[in-house]
Amino acid sequence: MPKLSHLDQDGRARMVDVGDKPVTARRARAQGRLSCSAETLALVEEGKAPKGSVIATAELAGVMAAKRTADLIPLCHPLPLSKIDVAIAMDLSLPGFIVEAVVRTEGRTGVEMEALTAVSVACLTLFDMLKAADKGMTIGEIRVTEKEGGASGAWQLPR
Repeated sequence: MPKLSHLDQDGRARMVDVGDKPVTARRARAQGRLSCSAETLALVEEGKAPKGSVIATAELAGVMAAKRTADLIPLCHPLPLSKIDVAIAMDLSLPGFIVEAVVRTEGRTGVEMEALTAVSVACLTLFDMLKAADKGMTIGEIRVTEKEGGASGAWQLPR
């Protein structure tokens, strides 16, 4: 069974010491979904959402959230992020939105948590901006889809 890196020998939570790890280029991509009614999606597509520019606001919220990940997740290291890209696409087949974030840094630890935080907050922002029109929305399938860098190298979610 793999050892959990954030627990010490007594089972207490601890921040991992990354001081001896080499600085390398790190990148992570995460994705999530917000499902809503077709009518709600049409409101956004037609620019008639009650709170304005839904997608642009949620993308910006995701960028801002990635920068604050260490303030939100207790054992995350604060990282100097070199790139945060959050993109939201409407998906008529859901119906709803596909949210994707790509985060990069040069550092001693990965940026998976920053990418996941960006996606999560972007989805929450979509929900907040659309809840007046659709109280039955769901957020889900938030996951890392790929990562690069560090000792474990590249990884991609199997398709």
